[in-house]
Amino acid sequence: MRSTDNRRRDHAVAIWLFLCCGLVFAMVVLGGFTRLSGSGLSMAEWRPIMGSIPPLSEAEWQRVFDIYRQTPEFVKVNAHFDVEDFKGIFWLEYLHRLLGRFIGFAFALPLAWFAIKDHITLRQLPWYLLLLALGGAQAFIGKIMVASGQVDAPAVSHYRLTAHLAAAFLVYALMFWTAMNRLHGPPQAPSHPAAGRSAMLTGLIGVTILSGGFVAGLKAGKIYNTFPKMGETWLPSGLNALTPAWRNLFDNPATVQFDHRLLALATFTLILLFGLALWRRALDPRARRATFFVMSTVLLQVTLGVLTLVLNVPVLLAVLHQATGLLLLTSALYLTHALRHTAAESAPVSAGAADPAAQ
Repeated sequence: MRSTDNRRRDHAVAIWLFLCCGLVFAMVVLGGFTRLSGSGLSMAEWRPIMGSIPPLSEAEWQRVFDIYRQTPEFVKVNAHFDVEDFKGIFWLEYLHRLLGRFIGFAFALPLAWFAIKDHITLRQLPWYLLLLALGGAQAFIGKIMVASGQVDAPAVSHYRLTAHLAAAFLVYALMFWTAMNRLHGPPQAPSHPAAGRSAMLTGLIGVTILSGGFVAGLKAGKIYNTFPKMGETWLPSGLNALTPAWRNLFDNPATVQFDHRLLALATFTLILLFGLALWRRALDPRARRATFFVMSTVLLQVTLGVLTLVLNVPVLLAVLHQATGLLLLTSALYLTHALRHTAAESAPVSAGAADPAAQ
């Protein structure tokens, strides 16, 4: 049983981690707006310290614009831009990078304070330093992602974009899980029998999100803007156009969109079946709330995905679809954690093997 002092310390650390999760969530949303608005390649130089200060004079604006004029995006897409046009695409990318720096400080400075105050013990400290390092790695992946769009073509590598997205979601998930652990303490032993199945569905959500990164990077959402069919057929033409065959999974826009559809529909179906089966069982209030949350969120996510596709990827819907993907991951983590903290005996003994939540 945790003492009152320990509970207070854990509660303080959990609140800090939840706030950091909120900042990362905002970072994902702002990153989506930045990419879809065409602002992501506007800052052609990387200055980790001085880059925090925007251009403050016309001479500085002209200097930054002259650097941008050497990029493929200016040459091939925005050659008609003047300095004022450039300012219009500069600010979103600047705010995106500024928020990234702020998140770094928002994590590192409280971490040092919590370590000094022994809210985070020496034994626990390596885990939090790993989270900090992963955040730094995510920023570095962003750097090399942007660099890939400033060489030959005005488009970033879809592999690097997906890695950048995956790193952000990974850092978020680990922080969220750590915060839940600090808030609720150790899990039940044995935990609810559905906890393992919930963890598997959470992994499937992660895979589906990664496939969405490839869709975004290849702009695969701009083709076959019909649902449920892809054009006039169920299977798109050119599904296996590339050789070797494995490249179609990652480099063929038609195949990438098709795979994302299959993964999304499979995730949607399995979550609803799992949630409905789980709803019929004896659950504590937190697990029941979590079940409702994950089922509601997957319904919203699929609806936004279909609307984004058939309306040919409007910016607002696309950003909402990306943000709801992170919300769905959050709800699945919340459900898995709640089930791990729900005693096994809360599940009916007579539950049959046909019930997916009982396996």
